[in-house]
Amino acid sequence: MARTQGSFAAQTGPRVRAAALTLFARQGYAAVSMRQIAAEVGMQVGGLYNYVSDKQSLLMDLLTVHMEEVLTALEAEPRPADPVAALESFTRFHLRFHTERPDEVFISYMELRNLTEENFATLEAMRARYEAQLEAILSDGQAAGAFHITDARVSTRALIAMLTGVTTWYRPGGKLTLAELEEIYCALVLGAVGGRP
Repeated sequence: MARTQGSFAAQTGPRVRAAALTLFARQGYAAVSMRQIAAEVGMQVGGLYNYVSDKQSLLMDLLTVHMEEVLTALEAEPRPADPVAALESFTRFHLRFHTERPDEVFISYMELRNLTEENFATLEAMRARYEAQLEAILSDGQAAGAFHITDARVSTRALIAMLTGVTTWYRPGGKLTLAELEEIYCALVLGAVGGRP
């Protein structure tokens, strides 16, 4: 039976995506079968194909949606003209956005290896758009003498790796509040680029 028009977006589709996200994050993409995803949603595996064409497209959908959301959210953030303030703003944004989505972040980094070549290229282009925002801040700060770095692109990748790594250990309700974490990481990031608050 064909699915009702709009039901993917309204009801079953989000449940399929949520189940896949949880299973991929806990067990790894390669270890999860479509049958497991269907069971998690409470349907027969044949019914799952009314909503997704295959496991690869499901993974790609999860990764694409995550990158679209982070890009949209970042573009909505005001960017201060001062490079130091802009770097602090980016740091706080990255921490806030990513600590709320640890599963999405985990599969966005760990499961890139399981994408087809074409899908990988699409995701890499989206990631490059995000990295370009930070690279522009670092380049501006370097030109203004506010930051002391040798390569803005390498520094960008190093900083993003450091910031994203927070999701592997930070949990709300722990020793540090998110606001305290932001303060610590702003100081770390500024120190890494030779800047001063």
